[in-house]
Amino acid sequence: MEKIKVKNPLVEMDGDEMTRVIWARIKEQLILPFLDVDLRYFDLSVTNRDATEDAVTVEAAKATLEHGVAVKCATITPNDDRVREFGLKKQWPSPNGTIRSIMDGTVFRKPITLSNIPPKVRAWKKPITVARHAFGDIYRDQELVVEGPGKVELVYTPRDGNQPQRLLVNDFGGGGVAMGMFNTDASIRSFAKACFTYGIGEKINIWFGAKDTISKKYHARFRDIFQEEAEGRTAELAGAGITYAYYLIDDAVAQTVKNEGGYLWCCMNYDGDVMSDMVAEGFGSLGLMTSVLVNPEGKYEYEAAHGTVTRHFRRHQQGGETSTNSVASIFAWTGALGRRGEMDGTPEVTAFARTLERVVTETIEGGVMTRDLLGLTTTPNARGANTFEFVDAVTAKLRERLAA
Repeated sequence: MEKIKVKNPLVEMDGDEMTRVIWARIKEQLILPFLDVDLRYFDLSVTNRDATEDAVTVEAAKATLEHGVAVKCATITPNDDRVREFGLKKQWPSPNGTIRSIMDGTVFRKPITLSNIPPKVRAWKKPITVARHAFGDIYRDQELVVEGPGKVELVYTPRDGNQPQRLLVNDFGGGGVAMGMFNTDASIRSFAKACFTYGIGEKINIWFGAKDTISKKYHARFRDIFQEEAEGRTAELAGAGITYAYYLIDDAVAQTVKNEGGYLWCCMNYDGDVMSDMVAEGFGSLGLMTSVLVNPEGKYEYEAAHGTVTRHFRRHQQGGETSTNSVASIFAWTGALGRRGEMDGTPEVTAFARTLERVVTETIEGGVMTRDLLGLTTTPNARGANTFEFVDAVTAKLRERLAA
């Protein structure tokens, strides 16, 4: 079978533990036999990040900005136990956080829907993609336990020498707690740009939800910047046949529960943290959830939404059988390849990616799946395949489909 030529390089970031094992099998069986592709490889395993002083992560992010599309395996973010386990020099930061910072990107998570794994919310018929503004707010806050009577104030001191502004947060008569948090116009605008870039590219309606009726400055700032971005891209929205709408966050939640889906839900940091997990579980599990990092200029990094599956890796190390769900990792590859084909003007590459996705879906809908899905499926007498049996089943079906 003649290989399909991928015109431009694809950045590949390898990872850790069980996902690294699966990653190698996916590449060996589902990618390299069918594609002539220049993979710019970066080993983001925790040991190689340690050996390179984390320079490899920076290099991978810069390569993604250069070439436009990357695919990433799940990686370890080490804690104290991991530092001891691997003999690391220190607790290296999250690779995803480093890459997100360098790319100035926003994370979009979208469930993979299957006819024999119905959503737990009966109204849902199409995937709901959640965009989380993963910067600032409560995740970068300063907190204070108030021990007794006294004032907590919010103070802004301008650098130009003008008088500071002081706002009373609360005059405490006894103990309590207080919190200060922030965001920046630049980060909010970058988030808005990435959301519109993604929504227009995917041709799906865009929602943004906040609570500006209560937070008339903080949340209203997000609302206004999103509105400015919408007005600046009116022609693109019309060309894609989609709309932008602002909702109060509680209304957005209510609308989501009774909506059939098929839209992009843009969320502030805390909301996105909560709602992305709710949507994932509502549609099935994190094993059926894709994740893509998009920067405002349209650079993309695709990965699975889940972690390195340490428990399964321990069993694999001991020679035991595992049944690890590889669907999201396969869809990371197809997402990146599909985008590469679209950006390069090579529809045959995109067609291959979509074919592989259909083959994975048909394999599961045909009753062959990893064991984590057995409790979710409506298929009677479904077969729980082990890690490698599932990839083998997909490979056989892919070869059959491409030959036909």
